Order: sequence, then C-alpha cells, then structure tokens
Amino acid sequence: MLKLNNIEVVYSDVILVLRGVSLEVPDGEIVSLLGANGAGKSTTLKAISGLLKAQLGEVTRGNIEFDGHRIDNMSAEEIVRLGIVQVHEGRPLFGHLTVEENLRTGALFRGASSAEVRTGIEEVYHFFPRLREFRNRTSGYLSGGEQQMVVIGRALMAKPKLMLLDEPSLGLAPMLVQNIFDIVQQINKESGVSILLVEQNANVALKKANYAYVMENGRIVLDGSAEQLSENADIKEFYLGLSQVGERKSYRDVKHYKRRKRWIG
Repeated sequence: MLKLNNIEVVYSDVILVLRGVSLEVPDGEIVSLLGANGAGKSTTLKAISGLLKAQLGEVTRGNIEFDGHRIDNMSAEEIVRLGIVQVHEGRPLFGHLTVEENLRTGALFRGASSAEVRTGIEEVYHFFPRLREFRNRTSGYLSGGEQQMVVIGRALMAKPKLMLLDEPSLGLAPMLVQNIFDIVQQINKESGVSILLVEQNANVALKKANYAYVMENGRIVLDGSAEQLSENADIKEFYLGLSQVGERKSYRDVKHYKRRKRWIG
C-alpha cells in the first residue's frame, strides 16, 4: 500500500534529516517505526502526509508511493483525499469545541452527508464507548487519554485507508497506553485500516505490530517481523532494557549504547 523508496529529507535547503529511508506498509497491517527522540520518525510521517512543506522541509531524493500513486510531490490536501490521515503527537484538538464537534471536523474535507457523519460518529463510539458519555463535554477539559481517543476518532471520521499514528502513548499512564493500543489493534482488524505507528514504547508497539523498523540518526538500521525484533538481543537490551538473561538493565548501564550496538559499524 505504502512504499518509501530511498528518500532523503532536507530542511531549509541545508539540514539533512533523513538519509536513504526505505520502508513499506502492506495493506491491512500495522507497521511500527521505533527509535529514540530525534531519530527522524516524525519527519518520516510528515514526509508521507505532505506536512513537511509547511516546515520548510522537502523530499530531495527518492520517492513515496501510495496505492500506485507517487505522492511526495502532492499537497497535504491531495494526500488526505487519497486516504492518508496523520494523528499528530501531543493530541492537538479544538479545545473550545465539544467532543462530538471535534469528531465532526474530521469529516469536513470529504463533504460527507449528515447521514454519513452520523454513521461515522457511531463507528467512533463503537471503538471508544467512553466518548459517547462525554459527547457534549468541552474537549479541552478531558484527560490526556480521553483526548487521545478524540484525535484518533477524528481521524477515523475521514475514512482513512492508512493512519499515521505519532507517539500515541506520550504522557499517558501505562493502563491507558494498553487500552489505546488495544483499540488501535481493534480498528485495524475490524475496519481494515492500515497503520504506520511511530512509538518510543517498543514493548507495546512490538506486541501490536506485524512488522517493525528501527530508525537512528535519520536511517533505518534494522527491520523485521515484530516477533523477530522482539527476540533480537540488541532490541531487548537497547529498547526493552533487558539483558541476555532477561534481567532489566539500568539506564546507567546502557547510556553509551551507541558505541556498542552491533548494527552500527
């Protein structure tokens, strides 16, 4: 469904952020993109969604294809009409609007009829029943987990083929993180929405994904099935904090990991 072919991204004509990044998202699957802060994960999503241009960024080499269409030269509006919707880090929403008003904004661009909007909202409430209780509540007063439900629900209102999720676990309690990821997996299975998931929480991301890529310093350094990466010794040590014998390691022990990773020669 989605293919990034050896892309490079430059900001302001001088800052090289992504270097030869290639990845694929098959139809109907969840693919995780893992890595530390500053690795280039969010830039990768913005390159796909077309939002890079708003930040003086540009795909200078390679290309991006979606359902057979080259999209790296398209506007963000054209890309979202093809069925790619990005859910941004930090849960941005219209804080002065109610939950249901926020959800309705997700259907505006596609000119949905009133009946289609009602059907879409019911689908969102199916996945997030808690939002039905808060449908008339001002969204700015919701908890972080509830706001995350709203922004994912708003994205669903756009009827996406591919959803780009940027750090959905950020700032949430562990119990809420598990709940959000369970629902994301449910959306994937029941609605057939493909998902590219950017996440620092490698443990939960690998449990829900079919395939995963690891990014560092603007490059893909490792990829494989989620099961394979979960058993990879480097992933266990540097992303799950586990040693070879399964004991959890402290940050003090691994803070100089870049010099010891086997994939960095």
